[in-house]
Amino acid sequence: MHEVREIAKNVFWVGVRDWDRRLFDSLIPLPYGTTYNAYLVKGLGKVALIDTVNPGFEGELKAKLEQVGGIEQIDYLIMNHAEPDHAGSIPFVLKENKKAKLVLTEKGAKMAKALYRAPEDRMMIVKHGDTLDLVGRTLQFIEAPFLHWPETMFTYLREDRILFPCDFFGAHHAGGDFARDVKELLPLAQKYYGEIMMPFSKSGKSGIAKLEGLEIRMIAPSHGPIWDDPEPIMAAYLSWTAQETKQKVTIVFVTMWQATKALVDRMVQTLSSEDVEVRVYNLPISDIAAIAGDLVDSRAIVLGSPTVLGGLHPQALYAASLVKVLKPPAKFAAVLSSYGWGGGAVKQALEILGPTNIEAVGAVDVNGYPTPEDLKKVEELGKLLAGKVKAQPPG
Repeated sequence: MHEVREIAKNVFWVGVRDWDRRLFDSLIPLPYGTTYNAYLVKGLGKVALIDTVNPGFEGELKAKLEQVGGIEQIDYLIMNHAEPDHAGSIPFVLKENKKAKLVLTEKGAKMAKALYRAPEDRMMIVKHGDTLDLVGRTLQFIEAPFLHWPETMFTYLREDRILFPCDFFGAHHAGGDFARDVKELLPLAQKYYGEIMMPFSKSGKSGIAKLEGLEIRMIAPSHGPIWDDPEPIMAAYLSWTAQETKQKVTIVFVTMWQATKALVDRMVQTLSSEDVEVRVYNLPISDIAAIAGDLVDSRAIVLGSPTVLGGLHPQALYAASLVKVLKPPAKFAAVLSSYGWGGGAVKQALEILGPTNIEAVGAVDVNGYPTPEDLKKVEELGKLLAGKVKAQPPG
C-alpha cells in the first residue's frame, strides 16, 4: 500500500515524497528532499485532482489514486501552475483518463499546449472568481500571475476552507504531513520564499490581497507539509511580501589568500559592536538557499571579493548576479576587496549594483594584505553602514 492521507473528509493527499532529490533548478540545495503534492477532492457528483507530480513518479500517483477510487473517476484535472514538478504528469493522467477536463487559466492553456501538447478539446479555461461545482463541494479559482509563473492560479475549496496555492506558501521538506510535524519549518519556508518568490514580492502582495474575505482553515501547498494552522505562514508572507526588514546585514565573500577575509572579519566585528545582526557566508562552502533566506529580511549586503583577472572572483560575480536577479529588499551595500597586481573587482561590483535600488554606501579596496590604516577604513565604513541600517524603517 502506498501512503495516502485524508486531510479532510474526502480530500486526499496523493502526492510523492522525493527523499533523494538534492538539487532543484540545478541551483537550490535540498538537504531534506522535497514533495510534489497532489490532492484529490471528491464531491457528491464530481471528482477533481489538483496538480500532479514530477515526471518519473506517474506510476506512484496512479497507485495512490487506485487506493481512493481509481484514476478513471477524475472529472477535472486542475493545473494551478505549468512547471513540470506539478504539471509534468498531465499527459499521463489525460491518457489514462479519457474524460477528464484540464482546468487552467488562459495563459496556462498556452503553456500546457507548448510544454505537454495538451489538446484544446480537453481544456476548460477559467478566470479569476470562476467556480466549479463538484456537487456538495465548490472549487473557486483565484488568478495569481507571477507566483511564480504568469499562468499561476490558486484553488480554494469553499466548504472545507482549504487553499491550494501551488508554490506559494511552500517549503522544501519531504517529511511530515503537517507543519506541526516538522521542526523549524518556518526558516525553511523563508529560504524557499527567498529562492522562488522574492523577485515577485509585488505580485505576492497582490496575491495575498486577493485572499481577503476568504476564511482559510488550511493551506495545502505543492511542496512541503500542509499548514493546518495557516496563521504563522500567512503572517510571515505578509511581512516578506511587504519587504519588511530587520537591522540585519548579510555578508557574502570569497577569499584566496585571506586578505579579503581579514577585511570581512573587521567588518563583522564593527557591525556586531554596533548591535547590528550579521549573517556571514563564505561563498565556496555556503548554501545558496541559506543566503537567499537571509536576504529576505536583510537591510544591507556586504560583498567581499579579491580581484581576479581584472574583475570579481567568479564566485563573487555569481553572488552579485543572484542579488540582481532575486531583488532582495536590501537598501544598502558595501564592497570589500583586495588585489595583487591589478584591481577591478570593486568597479565591476558597483556596475552590477548600479541598476538596482540598492545604495552603494562605500568600498574598501586594498593592495596586498590590509594594513592597520586599511582596517581603520573598514571600521569607518562599517559604522557608516550600521548607522544607515539602524536609521532605515522596517518596511
